[in-house]
Amino acid sequence: MLTTLKRIVQEVNQIPGLEPALARLAMLVRETMKVDSCSIYLADYKNQVLVLKATDGLDKTAINQVKIGFNEGLIGLVGQREEPLNIENAPLHPRFKHYPEVNEDAFFAFIGTPIIHQRKLLGVMSMQQKSIRRFSEDEEAFLVTLATQIGLEIANAEIRGVLDVNSETTIDAHKSINGVPGAPGLALGQAVVFNMKHELSQLIVRKTTDQQKEIERYREAVELTRIQVARLSDNLGDSLPEDVKAIFQLYEQLLDANSLGREVEQKIRECWDAASSLKLVVDSYAARFAAMEDPYMQERAVDIIDLSNRILHNIMNGSGSPINTATNIPQSAILVAREVSAPMLAEFPAGKLKAIVSIQGSNNSHAAILARAMGVPAVMGLGGVPLSLLNHQELFVDGYSGQVVLAPEDQARTEFLQLIAEEEALHQRIQSEADQPAKTADGCEMTLLVNAGLSASLEMEQNKQGAGVGLYRTEIPFMLRERFPSEQEQFELYHSLLSAHPDKEMTMRTLDVGGDKPLSYFPISEENPFLGWRGIRLTLDHPEIFLMQIRAMLRASIGLTNLHILLPMVSSISEVDEANRLIKQAFHEVKEEAVKTNKVLFKPAIGVMLEVPAVIFQLEQIAKKVDFFSVGTNDLTQYLLAVDRNNSRVAQLYSSYHPSVLIALNQIVQTSKLCKIPVTVCGELAGEPSGAIILMAMGYRKLSMNAHSLRKINWVIRNVAICELEALLPQILSCAGPDQVKQIVDQYLEIRGLGGLVRAGS
Repeated sequence: MLTTLKRIVQEVNQIPGLEPALARLAMLVRETMKVDSCSIYLADYKNQVLVLKATDGLDKTAINQVKIGFNEGLIGLVGQREEPLNIENAPLHPRFKHYPEVNEDAFFAFIGTPIIHQRKLLGVMSMQQKSIRRFSEDEEAFLVTLATQIGLEIANAEIRGVLDVNSETTIDAHKSINGVPGAPGLALGQAVVFNMKHELSQLIVRKTTDQQKEIERYREAVELTRIQVARLSDNLGDSLPEDVKAIFQLYEQLLDANSLGREVEQKIRECWDAASSLKLVVDSYAARFAAMEDPYMQERAVDIIDLSNRILHNIMNGSGSPINTATNIPQSAILVAREVSAPMLAEFPAGKLKAIVSIQGSNNSHAAILARAMGVPAVMGLGGVPLSLLNHQELFVDGYSGQVVLAPEDQARTEFLQLIAEEEALHQRIQSEADQPAKTADGCEMTLLVNAGLSASLEMEQNKQGAGVGLYRTEIPFMLRERFPSEQEQFELYHSLLSAHPDKEMTMRTLDVGGDKPLSYFPISEENPFLGWRGIRLTLDHPEIFLMQIRAMLRASIGLTNLHILLPMVSSISEVDEANRLIKQAFHEVKEEAVKTNKVLFKPAIGVMLEVPAVIFQLEQIAKKVDFFSVGTNDLTQYLLAVDRNNSRVAQLYSSYHPSVLIALNQIVQTSKLCKIPVTVCGELAGEPSGAIILMAMGYRKLSMNAHSLRKINWVIRNVAICELEALLPQILSCAGPDQVKQIVDQYLEIRGLGGLVRAGS
């Protein structure tokens, strides 16, 4: 069964266009299962119907004509129940509905299974037999397994459906793709896939009307690839092993005009462009090799794809398509990448960056946090969207809803520009009141701090608006280097930060790498990095790294009193004890050095980051060993809900507004009050208007956030009353889910005239 399933899925994947692929799928299933009919229906949610899209056995003229309501017939029942339905005599079933267009009078046995992807019904696949019988367990298992595998392909095909393969005008007007909201805001600009790597697997096939031009493009790319392969072979010399020589011989054969070239050029004559023709031919070859039993021959599929990607690169870069570099980025650019990273953002011209679209990631992945720190709208987790689909297209990015609109029509474009203008007007209004104190309408004073680390010079300038830095991410400078920074390099950086605002507190988190923050020069390979060697676990295992950083911080604070040291990823009291021991050791060393030069070293405040749920139950003991707490809501949410915050498949489960997370946060602030220890929230929740309101209601009075959120939260604070927020808290904590929580808080924001902060429009 497994071999058959793989063969069917591979063959269907090679067919461009959703409807031809479904037609082939129906035929293959009918032949394989030896049934009289196989049909596929896809869900149309706008009209609440399941549309017949392919059949092999029923009347093909009914395709796209027969539309079955979600609550109608056996097909509707399968979709409604979201489970297989196996009936030996379908016409006798009470939900059976006769559709004369399909000519199914001769059929009796029926089995249908839903096609579901990420909890969403995409359609229904059915098989029918002219005899009266019940389909076997093996037949049912086969159909269910096939439906689960084909679900992802249909979801991706629907996304790719914004391209019309039969037209040179490839983008249908005003098509939208839904992702995960990453950072609030609106933007309209040109998509730029920075340093895009061309791969056949990501290519969207397109038609052409100039076959001769495409043949010339293909031949030029092949000739360039031949030269590159020859040069590569020459550079490796004569001492190549026989198996490697065989690969280069295969390359030479495939580059021959009578081999791969003949079939590619035939596809071009069928009106596919050069790149699409290469993909169609190579996918077929690769599938044939991969299906062979001989492992050596199976490996040749990899070689064919590798060579073809080289040819594709030369086709695309020789096609007149601009290569995205920092010099030719448009003024209003939207950065698109499979996964946005800190170095990528550092390389991208900041003045031209209007928004970020990341194919992978979720609301609290590192890329989303960076986007919010820069005040740039972002949408994450677009799933199966190929990068080539978005490159150079005009996009409207809605960071509030997670929607990306491709090539908007003139009317829609005008509406989007109006929304952007309204958002800018609101921003200007907030900006004009930025210097007002963070005090609620009923007189409660709040302390607002800044999360920093991406761009120290810029953030320190912005920090003039806040009471200091509640979280300085020291790992960012580590990530932007090719080696560990020396103690002197760290000292110079930390001293510039501490001395720039000596009257404001500066909380420096010790090195927190691992998880989604790797160091290229210190690779860590783990099956589950978020539960692995990261944060304080790593630095305590490498005291030489920890002590060097602590010494640099202490040296930088000589003569100053504003240094706070924060320990990340603490999960036990023993880790606090060991870290305190090392800090004490470094303090005495640096103090001796300071005394020799008649300078004073003040003892820094030591704090623990509350992000591992285990420490919530030991707060009273830990409070006796440190000077302050800082709550990291990002990881705390991740660990409490057992959700990888970088995994777009479970992104909808990740929410800091989950009642369990809010109850934990309330417990933390109440215990901190009892222990008389200061507590700050430095996670992303503090920088969201809805989140800040909930935290204030609980009793948090120090919030740390990215600099771009600080003015916005200051404005929220001055337009709410603590007494009203406290009255909302019992209702919030008794909610069943995060959606209810958001509804209550957003409704309060609307009443207070602050709704424009959590949605598009004024």
